[in-house]
Amino acid sequence: MPAVSSVLVPYTSYLRVYEPLTAFPAPEREHWEQYARRADAPTVQDELRRSLADLVSTPPVPVPVHESGDAFVAVLDGVVCVCPWRTRLRGWLALEELTERFPASLLDAVLPPVVRGQAAADWERWRERNPDARPWIRTAVWQVPVRWFVLFADDEREYEPAGTGAAVLRYRTPMAQARRRIARALKALRESEDSGGLAEGLVDVGKWLEEFHPRSLVELDYGGLVHALGPSLADDHSAADVAAGIAALRADDGEAAQVAYARLADRWRAVRDLRFAN
Repeated sequence: MPAVSSVLVPYTSYLRVYEPLTAFPAPEREHWEQYARRADAPTVQDELRRSLADLVSTPPVPVPVHESGDAFVAVLDGVVCVCPWRTRLRGWLALEELTERFPASLLDAVLPPVVRGQAAADWERWRERNPDARPWIRTAVWQVPVRWFVLFADDEREYEPAGTGAAVLRYRTPMAQARRRIARALKALRESEDSGGLAEGLVDVGKWLEEFHPRSLVELDYGGLVHALGPSLADDHSAADVAAGIAALRADDGEAAQVAYARLADRWRAVRDLRFAN
């Protein structure tokens, strides 16, 4: 399958961590130093196409046989940072999640039991050798989890309207800022009467971020969701709505918090409706 295709794969959003090269052991650091100088680095759509090509093969390949040597590259304050794809690791984690969420009869129709069994056995053996492994990328389908917005401020929003390519909407912030915002939000939520599942989700994200270098870059990318949001994308300031809601909770203003949440819910209702229409 070609690395580049005209077909765009929706509707996934991403939370990524880019670590400075100094965070990696010497052999891997040398690989990423050379990789960062490439002029033809693949994109997120390329990664998705490769994964989909494996799934539609016969028999399907839910997890790549070899780990990816690709990464996304960014620069923070003049320092080169990389976000390894780790497609094989993420494939195992996604398969584990599918097993928990869907009945075996449905999974059998998509991934035969023998295929899932082999992937699970490979995962157990690999995990024994790599107990501290964690992905640099988290994904969500048909949504951006509210807890992800907590990490960012509205002035970190980067929007590029569609031109020759698809529109782009993303947020980027230093790791220190992301951790600080999680801590402040958790304090406000725990002091409110009803923190709901947001506090639990923030604890999970916070623990994940603690695994990375303190000078990393954290990125929220709307990815393929830009196609689901359509013209409303330009006016999407969801991180600002979440920040306003948490600030209202901190000020003990429940009414203002509800207004901010309602504004956020209204914006994402169209995506939710499109999801269930499919």
